[in-house]
Amino acid sequence: MSSEPRRILEYGLSNGNVVLVQLLGLCPLLAVSSTLVNALGLGLATVLALIFTNAAVASVRRFTGRDVRIPIFITVIAAVVTSIELAMRAWLPALHGVLGLFIPLIVTNCALLGRAEAFAARNSPLRAALDGAAIGTGFLLVLLALGGLRELIGHGTVFAGAGALLGLPALEWIVVPGYRGFLLAALPAGAFFLLALLIAARQRLLSSTAS
Repeated sequence: MSSEPRRILEYGLSNGNVVLVQLLGLCPLLAVSSTLVNALGLGLATVLALIFTNAAVASVRRFTGRDVRIPIFITVIAAVVTSIELAMRAWLPALHGVLGLFIPLIVTNCALLGRAEAFAARNSPLRAALDGAAIGTGFLLVLLALGGLRELIGHGTVFAGAGALLGLPALEWIVVPGYRGFLLAALPAGAFFLLALLIAARQRLLSSTAS
């Protein structure tokens, strides 16, 4: 792909979206996106992980032998994700407790290793960081859309428990007073259906634009 900043952003946000196009990172996406706060926490952690791992890989690429590049990339990714997890545990313990195992599991997200190998290892640290930001933001936007829909349909709220989890003033908005909830939307199976609808909506939009 092109290393022009505009192309990098377009690829990460649209044509190369890791969820809607490449279908990567679905395990944490479907498991954690039950609420908007959870989706926001995991999404921001993934964005930071992509930015810092891409920049680090691009910085050491000239000193990395081809035969050992994958173990080095994985070590860099693990170090960055561990740092993010420790920071979240220190400053956002409630959110860390909710996300639990899915924070360290960012290490296994194929998008991180894929971008390190496909882009960061071939470009400057600045462009690699931009690529990580674009790819991560594309992942974050899908997470927010899925988390918002699941929380709204499943519970009738938006940002439920945000005050306690993020350490901010209460942000819970009751959108549908008296709404008893739709259990399927809150379950992983509902996440599959809603993700399929998001993918279908994107494909429909692209086809209508092309015609």
